[in-house]
Amino acid sequence: MLSKHRKIIYLAGFLFSIPLALTSYINSSFLESYVNEYYVSIIYIVASVIAIWGLLKMPKILNRLGNRHTTLLFSFLSFVSLLTLAISQNKWLVILAVILYFISTDFIIASLDIFIEDFSKNSGIGKLRGLYLMIINFSWVLAQAISGSIIEKSSYRGIYFFSAFFMVLVSVLFVLFLRDFTDPKYIKVPVSKTIKFFLKNKSLLKSYFINLILKFFFAWMVIYTPIYLHEYLNFSWEKIGLTFTIMLIPFVILDYPLGKLSDKIGEKKMLIIGFIIAILATLAIPFVPASGFILLAVILFLTRVGAAAIEVMSESYFFKEVNEREADVISFFRNTYPLAYIIGPLLAIPVLLFVPSFEYLFFVLGAVMLYGLYLTLKLKDIK
Repeated sequence: MLSKHRKIIYLAGFLFSIPLALTSYINSSFLESYVNEYYVSIIYIVASVIAIWGLLKMPKILNRLGNRHTTLLFSFLSFVSLLTLAISQNKWLVILAVILYFISTDFIIASLDIFIEDFSKNSGIGKLRGLYLMIINFSWVLAQAISGSIIEKSSYRGIYFFSAFFMVLVSVLFVLFLRDFTDPKYIKVPVSKTIKFFLKNKSLLKSYFINLILKFFFAWMVIYTPIYLHEYLNFSWEKIGLTFTIMLIPFVILDYPLGKLSDKIGEKKMLIIGFIIAILATLAIPFVPASGFILLAVILFLTRVGAAAIEVMSESYFFKEVNEREADVISFFRNTYPLAYIIGPLLAIPVLLFVPSFEYLFFVLGAVMLYGLYLTLKLKDIK
C-alpha cells in the first residue's frame, strides 16, 4: 500500500509533469518566433549554466528553507514564468521567462526526488521509482494528446496559460500538505568533494554518464525534433501532437514492470537492450519520408521503448546507492538535465553549420548513444 505522503508526491509529480510536457516540445519553436535557431541554442545554454550553478547550491537552500518550502517557492516561480510567456510580447521578457522556467523545473525535479527517496525507505527502490516514472510519464502522454489541438485553437500562448494553471495546483498541494515532513540534515559538501566522490565510485560515475547521455538524447529530441517535423517535414501541430502521444506510450506501459524487474535481475541487461533499440530507431529517423507519418510514429515509439528502459534502469541503479540526506549527490546527479542542454546545443551549432541537411542531427545523436552502450557494457550490477 502507498503511504499518504507518497500519494501526495506522486500526485504532485503528475500535476507538475503536465505543464512540463506541454511546454517542452514547443519552447524551441516558440523561441524561434523571436530569435533564429542558433540563438535558441544559446538561450538553452545560458539557462542550463545558471541551473547547474543553482543545483550545486541546493543543499544550502534546503537547509535554510526546507524541501517543502523550496518546492513551493520554485513552483510559484514556474507559474510566474509561464504566465509571462502567455501574456508578454516583449522579446527580452520572453527570453528571461524561458530561462526562469527552465531553472525552476530543474529545482522541482530534484526536490521531488528527495521526497520520494525519503518516503521510500525500506522499500524496493526499482519498483517505487518505476511507479513514479510511470505516473509522471502518463501525464506526458496525456499532455501530448491535447497539446496539438490547444495550439491549433489558441497558439503557443494557450499552452502557457493552461500550464500556468497546473502550477497553481502544484503550489496549492504544497501549501496544504506535507506540513509534517521532517527534513533531514542535508549534507553540505564542496563541489570538488562531490566530484571526487563520483570519481572514486566508478559504478556511480558510469551511471552518471549513462544518465547524462540519456538526458542528452531527451534534450536533442525536445529541441530539434519539433523543428524537424514542423519546419522540414511540414507536419501540423495537431499531427505532431498525435505523433508525440504515440511516441511517449512506452514510458507509461514499461516503467513500472521494468522497475520491478530491476529489483530481481539487476539493471545491466535491460540497459544494454534499451540502448540497442534506441540507437537503431534513432538512426532510422532520417530515412522516413514526409509522407511516412505512421512509419515515423512507430520509429519514434521504438526510440522511447529504448529510452524507457534506460531511464528506469539508470534511476534504479543510482538511487540504490544513495539516500535522501545526500542532497549534494542527488543534485549533482540531476545536473545531467541542464548539462545536457549545454552540451546538446553546443554540439548542434557546428553540426548545423557544416552538415548538408538538418536530418543529420539524428545520425550524430545515434553516435552519442553508442557511447552510452559502451559504458553500459562496462557496468557492474548492484547485488
